[in-house]
Amino acid sequence: MTADRITGITLSSVTLPLKAAISDAKVLTGRQRPMTEVAFLFAEIRTADGHEGLGFSYSKRAGGRAQFAHAEEVAPDLLGEDPSDIGRLWTKLVWAGASAGRSGASTQAVAAMDVALWDLKAKRARLPLAKLLGAHRDSVRCYDTTGGFLHEPLDRVLENAAASRAAGIGGIKIKVGHPSPAVDLARVRAVRESLGDEVPLMVDANQQWDRTAAQRMGRALEEFGLTWIEEPLDAYDAEGHAALARSLDTPIASGEMLTSVAEHHELIRLGAVDVIQPDAPRIGGITQFQRLATLAEHRNLTLAPHFAMEIHVHLAAAYPHEPWVEHFDWLHPLFDERLEIRDGRIHLSDRPGLGVTLSEQARAWTVARADLREGTGT
Repeated sequence: MTADRITGITLSSVTLPLKAAISDAKVLTGRQRPMTEVAFLFAEIRTADGHEGLGFSYSKRAGGRAQFAHAEEVAPDLLGEDPSDIGRLWTKLVWAGASAGRSGASTQAVAAMDVALWDLKAKRARLPLAKLLGAHRDSVRCYDTTGGFLHEPLDRVLENAAASRAAGIGGIKIKVGHPSPAVDLARVRAVRESLGDEVPLMVDANQQWDRTAAQRMGRALEEFGLTWIEEPLDAYDAEGHAALARSLDTPIASGEMLTSVAEHHELIRLGAVDVIQPDAPRIGGITQFQRLATLAEHRNLTLAPHFAMEIHVHLAAAYPHEPWVEHFDWLHPLFDERLEIRDGRIHLSDRPGLGVTLSEQARAWTVARADLREGTGT
């Protein structure tokens, strides 16, 4: 049988404007400005046999142009290759840009192409990606983050939480890390009282506490029966997270800001998290996510991938232990399809691959584009 080959790649840099400026603890502590947009890198890969795959990566606040530029440099190395050889092609792309490193913007650029190759492979098999990977379930628990940011007044946070629950979302996560611990505790108490004791409730400090503050706040938050405390410390303080995890009853979650399997391995090795939160676009795509998922399964960790639910619902469905997926409605304008949410879970569709196609609105928000074709390199 003659192997298929990649004949064309389209790269698109798309800027998604947010409906309102978003603020978490990093803004309130002066480390970042409010977020008003998200930059996406889309990769569309075509083959000689007529198959197509769509993948994406993203960057918040800065980095979108860097991802696009790196992808444009290394993507020609895919032309003429067999799209089935995804592991080998991931390695080839990483080594093509090795001077830029094997984490951060360089591998995030590779991630978009890696995801597209997996989407293509699943479409060719006429299977949803989760089924191709080996699904353990047809739906995944979901929790909402969209309505719990610190720029929202408390009454609005309560309204958002109630609306999310009414829409069929299972859990609610709110942001903490306010300069005043009393404000944090008052907001958590109000949300817990509004939701009741049975609804899963998570909090996210976005790395804004030091070790002492995290210990004190962790103890103060114990009474609320939280599902987890997320990023209580700097993302790279694995030893601090490990000490906190040992001292608190509330599970500790982290990982979203890490950009390689190696960085996550340090969290796992030290027992620093109960809930691991990798982001496939940030760590290099689905190929790397699968490596990390194996490590997490070995330690019996709960998996709760960060953001990009359109990708992560498939990866979570293929994880042996019951996972969570984070619900964000920000990406809705980018795709023609919607995920089905009911009874506290996101349900897999029967559409092949990721099950999404780029919308005309996404194409209208394109700020840069590169079309690469076999035989031309451009």
